[in-house]
Amino acid sequence: MLTDDQLLRYSRQILLPEFDVAGQAALAAARVLLIGAGGLGCPAALYLAGAGVGELILADPDKVDSSNLHRQIAYRETDVGQPKAQALAATLHALNSEVRITAHVLAADDSWLATQVPGVTLVLDCSDNFATREAVNRACHAAGVPLISGAAIRQEGQLAVFDFRQPESPCYGCLYGDGEGPDTLCSESGILGPVVGTVGTLQAHLALRLLSGANVGGVLHLFDGATMSWRQLRLRRDPGCRVCGG
Repeated sequence: MLTDDQLLRYSRQILLPEFDVAGQAALAAARVLLIGAGGLGCPAALYLAGAGVGELILADPDKVDSSNLHRQIAYRETDVGQPKAQALAATLHALNSEVRITAHVLAADDSWLATQVPGVTLVLDCSDNFATREAVNRACHAAGVPLISGAAIRQEGQLAVFDFRQPESPCYGCLYGDGEGPDTLCSESGILGPVVGTVGTLQAHLALRLLSGANVGGVLHLFDGATMSWRQLRLRRDPGCRVCGG
């Protein structure tokens, strides 16, 4: 049951017919795991905390660097040198003290994910390397937990929802195979802050829609910041996929 203060605080989203009080209650009951507290994780976490998601679990092994500040919008100059997960948790608590927040200063590997993913409602992959994305995909598929994956580099971004509550859902492995190529790093290729912010914000948008009952899976969304254009590709399960192909 929502309090009067909560009904007022979240009134603008509760007004949406497709969201309503039931959607807000679903957010309050949700536990969301965010892997990565960088350019994707910052806007995603801010919007989820602002919307009233009940619990956020953050995982990131890195510390805030001055080169992060142009795009990782949760941080300030005073945060440089602090663990990202802890600095982001402090910002989120200042935004919405009702949200339960746990910060883990670590790299999410198979064993850690196996202990965390089965207990959450949804996972957002906001990481920046193939090894972590593949580990998160395996853990979510094994646990039957929906996954929202995002990535951005240069002026290009992409995101997709893999809803593993659906038996025929494709997975990240169907899209990228073994992912054995080298990682493309922002420190080498560059990134415009609003591009990664756009993808992270839309990860939060898809999360809110999924948590409130919308069907948002099975589509790859591709963003070209240079031309301000979007493409959507329907995803299908790969029978030969090593993760979900049987």
